[in-house]
Amino acid sequence: MTRLAARYDRTRRWLRAHPLAFDGALAFAALICMAVGSFADPHGPHGPTFGTRTPDVRSVVLIVVAAAALVFRRREPMGVLLVTGAVSVVELVTGDPAAPVTMAAVIALFTLAARTDRPTTWRVGLMTMAVLTGSAMFFGSSPWYTQENLGVFAWTGMAAAAGDAVRSRRAFVAAIRERAERAERTREEEAGRRVAEERLRIARDLHDVVAHHIALVNVQAGVAAHVMDRRPDQAKEALAHVREASRSALNELRATVGLLRQSGDPEAPTEPAPGLAVLDELVTRFRQAGLPVEVARDDTGETPSAAVDLAAYRIVQEALTNVQKHAGPDAKAEVSVVRVGPRLEVTVIDNGPAQTETETAARGRSDGGGHGLLGMRERVTALGGTLTAGPRYGGGFRVQAILPLQARPTRAGEDT
Repeated sequence: MTRLAARYDRTRRWLRAHPLAFDGALAFAALICMAVGSFADPHGPHGPTFGTRTPDVRSVVLIVVAAAALVFRRREPMGVLLVTGAVSVVELVTGDPAAPVTMAAVIALFTLAARTDRPTTWRVGLMTMAVLTGSAMFFGSSPWYTQENLGVFAWTGMAAAAGDAVRSRRAFVAAIRERAERAERTREEEAGRRVAEERLRIARDLHDVVAHHIALVNVQAGVAAHVMDRRPDQAKEALAHVREASRSALNELRATVGLLRQSGDPEAPTEPAPGLAVLDELVTRFRQAGLPVEVARDDTGETPSAAVDLAAYRIVQEALTNVQKHAGPDAKAEVSVVRVGPRLEVTVIDNGPAQTETETAARGRSDGGGHGLLGMRERVTALGGTLTAGPRYGGGFRVQAILPLQARPTRAGEDT
């Protein structure tokens, strides 16, 4: 049984790949059926009899013409229907009794209905039924009420209905296939979008970690080099800060890169992502690097989501790093973290000198073409918040982020 099914599937695939061969086989089968039926006499003494009549030359020619036209039924369905319909009318009017040439017209009508729309099927089907049935009833040699005439009416009607049903099923299957393909494309696009968002998030984290810690290492290394000869104790302390900052940078890099591990890779670090809980440690590192920082906090109450907590930490980290790099040696910074209703406001200001346009633009990027303020703004926007940054009146710089306590991720193109 399995072998027969496999053979059937192979044959069906081959016929679909060679439609002209299938149409030729169908035309040949119709020719055989019409030729055999032409020997039957429907008006025998005791009902239809077979072998009591022989078709004349005209009927044989019409049978061959109708069968040959079916070979082109897919290419020209309307033309084939016109040819087979005309041949059928000639045989119905002149044949006595008529050969079953109408079979070719029925096949042609089915093909037309299966390959056109429903309005065309209705118009052409009704016209074909009317012409063939009317010709048989009013111009044929048999009485109008004979069952052969009713058969012409029934077969043409069934051919139109069956062809329309086949067309509807093909359209339904095509719609299902198209929806499935569209859903597959949508899944791929969604997966690509998620990968891009995750890549951007990891890039932001890497930038924040590297920019902050390398800036601290750079400052402390400069201090150590400056006082190495005259004050070795202070140089040793600065180098200790360099070692601590570099170790912290390595730990955070390891935690961030660990997100990229696959299921079979060694286990990634399990340390939690930094957040406002370790804000004091962050501020302490900046103070040790020579930047005076004051902190004011009033964020008790509802705990922010992990994404918002991390974003607030990174914003303070990036803003203080910018103060250290761009505000000058005598600058001081103030950090404010306040919960206002369902939102968290994070503000970092400094008292540096008035900013020129070039210096303000420098804060928008980090050394080496990093992200700077742009990265902070993208991070805040992705969580459904807003960020403002710019020079203060009278000197200094101000960065303020307003974040929802519970992140509401936004998609590209959505207003925030």
